Amino acid sequence: MASVTLPDGSKREYEGPVTVAQVAASIGAGLAKAALAGRVDGKLVDLSHVIDGDAAVAIITARDPEGLEIIRHSTAHLMAQAVKELFPEAQVTIGPAIENGFYYDFSYTRAFTPEDLKAIEARMDELVKKNIPIVREEMPREEAIDFFKALGEHYKAEIISSIPAGEVISLYRQGDFVDLCRGPHVPSTGCLKVHHLMKVAGAYWRGDSKNEMLQRIYGTAWATKDEQKAYLEMLAEAEKRDHRRLGRELDLFHLQDEAPGMVFWHAKGWALWQVIEQFMRRVYQDNGYEEVKAPQLLDRSLWERSGHWAKYRDNMFTTESENRYYALKPMNCPGHIQIFNSKLRSYRDLPLRIGEFGQCHRNESSGSLHGLMRVRGFTQDDGHIFCTEDQILAECEAFTALVQKVYKTFGFTDIAYKVATRPAMRIGEDAVWDKAEHALMASLDALGIKYEVLVGEGAFYGPKIEYHLKDCLGRSWQCGTVQVDFQMPGRLGAEYVAEDNSRKIPVMLHRAILGSLERWIGMLIEEFAGAFPVWLAPIQCAVTSITDNQGAYAKDVAAKLHAAGLRVQTDLRSEKINYKIRELSLQKLPYILVVGEKEAQTGTVSVRARGGENLGVMSLDAFIERISTENRERTR
Repeated sequence: MASVTLPDGSKREYEGPVTVAQVAASIGAGLAKAALAGRVDGKLVDLSHVIDGDAAVAIITARDPEGLEIIRHSTAHLMAQAVKELFPEAQVTIGPAIENGFYYDFSYTRAFTPEDLKAIEARMDELVKKNIPIVREEMPREEAIDFFKALGEHYKAEIISSIPAGEVISLYRQGDFVDLCRGPHVPSTGCLKVHHLMKVAGAYWRGDSKNEMLQRIYGTAWATKDEQKAYLEMLAEAEKRDHRRLGRELDLFHLQDEAPGMVFWHAKGWALWQVIEQFMRRVYQDNGYEEVKAPQLLDRSLWERSGHWAKYRDNMFTTESENRYYALKPMNCPGHIQIFNSKLRSYRDLPLRIGEFGQCHRNESSGSLHGLMRVRGFTQDDGHIFCTEDQILAECEAFTALVQKVYKTFGFTDIAYKVATRPAMRIGEDAVWDKAEHALMASLDALGIKYEVLVGEGAFYGPKIEYHLKDCLGRSWQCGTVQVDFQMPGRLGAEYVAEDNSRKIPVMLHRAILGSLERWIGMLIEEFAGAFPVWLAPIQCAVTSITDNQGAYAKDVAAKLHAAGLRVQTDLRSEKINYKIRELSLQKLPYILVVGEKEAQTGTVSVRARGGENLGVMSLDAFIERISTENRERTR
């Protein structure tokens, strides 16, 4: 007798053992056709899974997030089957589902080509049409190792050898192709109609650079063709907005091999940087922060006491001088504690808010570097709040409100809040972690903010709130953060005089609003496709003359714009005006001012807005008022 409880609370009774597929069929033919897998007592299982007692059961379809993940994982197997049929000597390794798709790593004697990808995708389509059943099998460990060795799949044999004793070894068979996997999978290849192979990249076996370089084929898979079309169109738009390409085209910055992961900022890019930094500096001043500057290089002993040396050593750049070992700071917090420690503090001084545009260096692997988004040298709008336990909640609430205000100024209002809790590798007692995690969650609860809990993803010294933004393409970016730290101040000797004249250790809140300024600027470039609003634009307007005769007037207009606090450039070349306007338009400037003989005589300017809109002729004062208002109000 099997009793099944469905998600709506209804129950179904079966006289004997029943599969998940049979449960779906008993509910309705439509559900049976749409079913991909099931959830039994909270565990995802195949449709063939047998229920032989009381259980809570849900049928998983492509409409469920788990269903889409199962489609993608199954499509990774489909791709591996196609590769093995076309390239029998290729060895399969690992092929998981990832966000928006999947990948599979292969060991093969030559590089896969774009033509190979087309052939693989065509073979995948053939396998889909055959609607091959996908069947789960279990096999004893040693038998499974011998099985894959006999197939020449030595990577699979190695994976099985590393699986802890006692765990079930499950295989999935589809036709002649057999793969090691926990599952679950869709019932047949016919469920995998919508897929597309994207690219090939290199990947070390098990992520270790000492191991063989494998070939990773990336693909995407969706429940419907419309969803895949929308995704591919989004990727095409994202390619147009790629900050690395726009950085070159708009003369903002560049990167080169002689300084991997470091940015060469050009004049226009640095102008954009300065606008953002000065804006954030004002945010500091208006919200009670003291701006400071700590050294780049600190003695190893300080990093040992802070805990970074033991937990973070591999990501730190080090050097030696006069038999002393130093490290470039990967973060600003130990330096700020030294500033706190520079004199005796009282409870009356708390909360003490310290901010710095602190340059940090982290030894990221070369394979992870990506334009401005992942660099080795970066600057954070970093700050630390030293406070008492009683002040944590109010400070966290105030900080979240400040984050919302700043993001709104840049045009972002879609914020996702995530609380990252204690990791396995951490310092401090669980009771202290309980306090810290409770404080963060309580601060969001007090503001009525819904949040997701990221179990185990906090820093080694404390939990944190992460602030994730969605851009115009729906992509998510993790930017700001606030962390509650009961550990590091005590490790580095920070203390204050309490009301009862005792010495107490302050709580330290690590916080950043934008995060890495490099990453923030990269995100802004892609959000605006390089067409920045007036207040952010490196060059806010250009003045160009129709003929050489208006050169003096054009210079006079530019000087008045500059005197009004605007960023302006001139184009006085002896070129045709249409050619100059076209070239200036490619720079995505908010405004182009054209001056000819008529404008010079009347003291006016002919104004063109970005996108080719002709605003007509207006007085220079009227234009200055218009652009200054946009600049002052920071309109998007």
